[in-house]
Amino acid sequence: MFITFEGIEGSGKTTHMGLAAERLKSEGYPVFQTREPGGTPIGERIRSVLLSPEHADMSPMAELLLYEASRAQLIEEHVRPEMEKGSLVLCDRYFDATTAYQGYGRGLDLNLVEGLNLIAGQGIEPDLTVLLECSVEQGLERVRNRYRNRMQGVDQGVLDRMEAEDKGFHERIRQGYLRLAEKHGERIRVVDASGDVEAVHGKVMDCLSQALKLRR
Repeated sequence: MFITFEGIEGSGKTTHMGLAAERLKSEGYPVFQTREPGGTPIGERIRSVLLSPEHADMSPMAELLLYEASRAQLIEEHVRPEMEKGSLVLCDRYFDATTAYQGYGRGLDLNLVEGLNLIAGQGIEPDLTVLLECSVEQGLERVRNRYRNRMQGVDQGVLDRMEAEDKGFHERIRQGYLRLAEKHGERIRVVDASGDVEAVHGKVMDCLSQALKLRR
């Protein structure tokens, strides 16, 4: 199976993907974890360009194409081979993020974005997408707190290019994700991510357990 984790900045998707991977491994599943953008040496170089605050003048179209390039490399190098081996592939973001961020967030044509998603994805779509949902205010506060803890009080200066965008941008992304969940309800499961880590983890595992049972 191919399972993706999505959400706005600070929604907890990275944390909960990691916790889910640990739980699934303990249950005997062969798990492969990766992320977008990144996941490969080429993809990580692209990621550094995309998220660097130094590149604030990047055009939305250039941004979109870089995300798709990173995706194409990830599919070729890891996702397809791991799925063919029978691994349970968990990915931190995939093409829903591109639709939400570059389509709804940046305002690029949705048909164009989704068409490029399909090309870069090379026919591979998630079997399940866990969408961690919380308010923009809560998500951004979590991001700021994370950096305060890591950087001893340094705040805005260490936010990446996406995290540092204005609240309106993040709200457009959140609404975009919710529209995608309505459109693809058979694949996207919305999990309330506003609670504590333990409670949210339980909800995430319920989603994964149900999906895995259906595949047996």
